[in-house]
Amino acid sequence: MKKIWQKWNEINLIKRILVFLVLGAVLGVVAPTLEWIGIFGTLFVGALKAVAPILVFFLVISALTNARADGSMKTIIVLYILCTFIAALVAVIASYLFPIELTLTGLEAAENASPEGVSEVLGTLIMNVVANPVDALVNANYLGILAWGVLLGVALRIASEATKKVFTDVSDAVSHVVRWVISLAPFGIFGLVYTAVSTNGLEIFTEYGMLLLVLVGCMFFLAFVANPLVVYACTRKNPYPLVLRTIKESGLTAFFTRSSAANIPVNMELCRKLKLDKDVYSVSIPLGATINMGGAAVTITVMAMAASNTLGISVDLPTAVILSVLAAVSACGASGVAGGSLMLIPLACSLFGIGNDIAMQVVAVGFIIGVIQDSCETALNSSTDVLFTAAAEYRERRKAGKAIDYSEWEK
Repeated sequence: MKKIWQKWNEINLIKRILVFLVLGAVLGVVAPTLEWIGIFGTLFVGALKAVAPILVFFLVISALTNARADGSMKTIIVLYILCTFIAALVAVIASYLFPIELTLTGLEAAENASPEGVSEVLGTLIMNVVANPVDALVNANYLGILAWGVLLGVALRIASEATKKVFTDVSDAVSHVVRWVISLAPFGIFGLVYTAVSTNGLEIFTEYGMLLLVLVGCMFFLAFVANPLVVYACTRKNPYPLVLRTIKESGLTAFFTRSSAANIPVNMELCRKLKLDKDVYSVSIPLGATINMGGAAVTITVMAMAASNTLGISVDLPTAVILSVLAAVSACGASGVAGGSLMLIPLACSLFGIGNDIAMQVVAVGFIIGVIQDSCETALNSSTDVLFTAAAEYRERRKAGKAIDYSEWEK
């Protein structure tokens, strides 16, 4: 069994998902009565529901416990967080302009009532935040999980290095469990696609295509419009040569590896070529792989908005801003594994009172389109690690009146 498992994991995850996606669609058309196939999708969604609360809890604790920021790093961290929030805001606007509804099961049993307004949303948020931590974990109350994770993470900053390492190891262990679950994603997608196609026909892929267009469209807007404006504000220089170089030398590699962590050596080498301060980028690049998650914020926001549209929940402007903040915060805790941002969709859905059963179906849809979505998301996240590191350093040099060699932008 161990050898079979190793052989299975040696096959590229994208290839496995594509094969089982096509197989599920074909069987859904030619043999729509094989209802037992749907059990694979049910088991996959169940596994996601089980591991997600624990993952969020320990990721947040570990990130805050070990976070360090001083000197020029503060500018980079501000850019990371600000642009992650902007990404969520762009996703909200896109969801207003191009509303997407998903085909899900169990909608009749879900609560379809819209929040009365921002006061109700804030009331729900506050009550969920102060929930008992054990109850929050048991009932998948992601707002409570996030709140307790933040409090414990900040409190544990004074702990010994040995204690901090324990939480880092636990976070890594839970992330490893997630990798096991995601490794079985092809079987889950096989069952989910089969059920969707056998019930709704091949037209279901039109729905997935529209969702994918909104997601990728947001990411392209950020890469070529929003982020260059931020870089220009920092440097007062045409940002596009630098933007295009980071996309070419970092984004393309990240697109295929689908891992910000795996792309760290590529980004470090690019920073060296740009003649940036090694003492800065040796910290900012690994940190960016953890908290600079604009693509993840887009995914979390668009999918949560799609869930609310599906249930007929209207989202007013103040609630949308709260969603953007929540998506930005949760995106900063996104797991480093492929598809990690999808695991945080229930956190955003909980803002609208959307139950875990519905939210996890939305997560499963994310895995179906993840072949393209996750690649684009990682390319955006990883390339902007270098982009914002460079922008922040050039800003500091400009303020200090130091000479800046812009020739490296053009190469």
